[in-house]
Amino acid sequence: MGVERVQEIANFSKETIPGEFIRTTYEQPALTTVQGTVLEVPVIDLSDPDEEKVVRAIVDASSNWGMFQVVNHGIPHETVRKLKEVGKAFFELPPHEKEAYAKSPGSQSLEGYGTKLQREVEGKKAWVDHLFHKIWPPSEINYQFWPKNPPSYRKNNEEYAKHMHGVVDKLFRCLSLGLGLEGNEMKEAMGGDNMVYLLKINYYPRCPRPDLALGVPAHTDMSAITILVPNDVQGLQACKDDHWYDVEYIPNALIVHIGDQVEIVSNGKYKSVLHRAKVNKEKTRISWPVFVEPPPDLEVGPHPKLVNEANPPKFESKKYSQYCFCKLNKTPK
Repeated sequence: MGVERVQEIANFSKETIPGEFIRTTYEQPALTTVQGTVLEVPVIDLSDPDEEKVVRAIVDASSNWGMFQVVNHGIPHETVRKLKEVGKAFFELPPHEKEAYAKSPGSQSLEGYGTKLQREVEGKKAWVDHLFHKIWPPSEINYQFWPKNPPSYRKNNEEYAKHMHGVVDKLFRCLSLGLGLEGNEMKEAMGGDNMVYLLKINYYPRCPRPDLALGVPAHTDMSAITILVPNDVQGLQACKDDHWYDVEYIPNALIVHIGDQVEIVSNGKYKSVLHRAKVNKEKTRISWPVFVEPPPDLEVGPHPKLVNEANPPKFESKKYSQYCFCKLNKTPK
């Protein structure tokens, strides 16, 4: 295929890494991470019968952090375990089997197995390979990007998608109520039942110089919200008050990121979180984010009920596909 995968580079990188993976000094984790302090992002119990309390907690987290973790979320632990099991197994296949799912050169779609995602400033590369495919709605699914091996890959991913709806609906209802809108209005502004769930598996191989490299550079998510589960290797970092901190996972929680589209619809009340991923010298790190997105042709802008003379729109309305193209290609918005 002519594309060098990070997993292959990692196999022969014993003490050093190629220069294109060495981040600039203002990005290197060893130089830019606040040492000895772990960011304890809010943990919210989605099963709490006091809805007002849950709404307040989500509003506070979404306004001040752009990130939180949810527990008692209703997705069975076994469903999550099986999702992780088959995702890890895919990346352990021989290279030629993985390449069967490679995205086509020049493809406008994110779907498929790949390494490069966006135009990187200064030609730097991220220490990660990935697999993208949509898991909802059925009309948007392209099974050519779903691995056939391991054989239970499809079943386990469909099961996870089925359980994801309850979490998504609960989160959007709380985000909506927190803005003084009706419970369904935030979800409707994102496309309602036509919202797309795009799954990504990030595979960060062991890296001999985790002090110099990044798995994913600093970014905010383009999505409405992102719901993520990791393996047991820590590595997520968030930017708070212009400083980078490690984020500690709570076992069996889901990590929720506020994405750009929720920030836009809320007219800036909710903040999309600036985050990045570190890599590890001893262990492979894997994460499974699901990007909950508007349909590509939906125009997204500040909700009309949140805009008036005293609070003018802070963002222009734009088709989601156009927004993504501009962001991935670093072109003016």
